[in-house]
Amino acid sequence: MDEAQLKKTCLYDRHVALGAKMSPFGGFIMPIQYSGIIAEHMAVRTAVGMFDVSHMGEIFVSGPDAEAFVNYIFTNDIRPMEAGGILYGMMCYPDGGTVDDLLVYKQSQGRDYLLVVNASNIDKDYQWILDNSKGYDVKVENVSSQWGQIAIQGPAAEKTVVDVLRLDAAKELTFYTFVDTQWNGSPLILSRTGYTGEDGFEVYAPEESIRLIWDRLLVNDVVPCGLGCRDTLRFEAGLPLYGDELSSEISPVMAGFKMFCKFEKEQFIGKEALVDQKDNGTARRLVGIELHDKAIPRAGYPVELEDGTEVGVVTTGYHSISLDRSLCFAMVDSSYGKLGTPLWIRIRKKVFPGEVIKKRFYQTNYKK
Repeated sequence: MDEAQLKKTCLYDRHVALGAKMSPFGGFIMPIQYSGIIAEHMAVRTAVGMFDVSHMGEIFVSGPDAEAFVNYIFTNDIRPMEAGGILYGMMCYPDGGTVDDLLVYKQSQGRDYLLVVNASNIDKDYQWILDNSKGYDVKVENVSSQWGQIAIQGPAAEKTVVDVLRLDAAKELTFYTFVDTQWNGSPLILSRTGYTGEDGFEVYAPEESIRLIWDRLLVNDVVPCGLGCRDTLRFEAGLPLYGDELSSEISPVMAGFKMFCKFEKEQFIGKEALVDQKDNGTARRLVGIELHDKAIPRAGYPVELEDGTEVGVVTTGYHSISLDRSLCFAMVDSSYGKLGTPLWIRIRKKVFPGEVIKKRFYQTNYKK
């Protein structure tokens, strides 16, 4: 896509003023790094950092049939949730492939929901939701262009949100809960969520409020962080990225996320295919691999057996900043997915030995 066609978030000018390295992502021009990926990564692991995530999409679903409809298009089960609760899950195609992974915020009992979707999928998701809403008495609104979002992440996130933004409600929130509130006279949603494996919050607000919040955090020494370290952080915590670990070709079951598919529900789109995969297995599955070397496995590198037979491909890989280990996610033939299985990664003309390990590499630090 030509750079002139890329969308800009409401914080674009702030990123440029800070000298951020900018690059296309999900149809937007986004900051990849400011001071550097390692420094930003460690700021989140040890103190607090902030991310512009205004490229994410916000879709509201409301009306008499909202609960039944959202439960039909979502793999998780929203019915037991109380207002103020959040669930992670997926929307799937009838064949089990993933439309998107998303968060569902329950704003009121049975009638009002916020769906937070991936930037690259906003238009596709909105159309897919509309197409499947026929027969339900619901109103679907895509407000992605009207709202901005900042993620405040790290061990000092709560103190920052309370002391700097004066949002005392943060102290009462537990992991995956939120509150509708006000900030500087404008509506604001504050949730205890994030994509880093650390404690943290995400704030949603109209764009002018988001700019003011960013500026206030910046002058109070909160480290601005780019999408580069957002990827290294989520990877260490075992969190998927749509397009890499989930896609129209990779189902939640294949990716190891069947715990977010509530098969006891009477129906949801893709249930039949996913039940079959759960009960009968899949040809491929997502695994974690650790290399016995400091070589860095990158997305697209082949995964092989000792004799050179190719049995998979790396989806994401790094030399972990927090753990000082060479790690990757890989999609492999299911027969080679057992923990401890020896596998080799081909990096250009050399192969490096490794073994299958659990996909959550880093011990997460959420406030339960």
